Amino acid sequence: MELGSPAVKADLTVRLKRIEGQVRGVQRMIDEERECTDILQQMTAIRAAVHQASLVLARAYASRCLVSPTSGDTDVMLDQLMLALRKVE
Repeated sequence: MELGSPAVKADLTVRLKRIEGQVRGVQRMIDEERECTDILQQMTAIRAAVHQASLVLARAYASRCLVSPTSGDTDVMLDQLMLALRKVE
């Protein structure tokens, strides 16, 4: 899928690299046997970051595919987007 914008691709790349770093941090915390509450707090932050990245991607999809569809039925594409968004949570 084309994201439609180099800015969107750059935004997602930055977000995913940050998430990758957060996951590595949690791995270190587990290795260091840090407090469970601290680990859970970081895991909650990771989940929120992944959710936000998903929203950026969903917006790019909607902008690219639904606003000016090049092929296919708009209703089908909208149904696919809604199904994917339901899975995000």
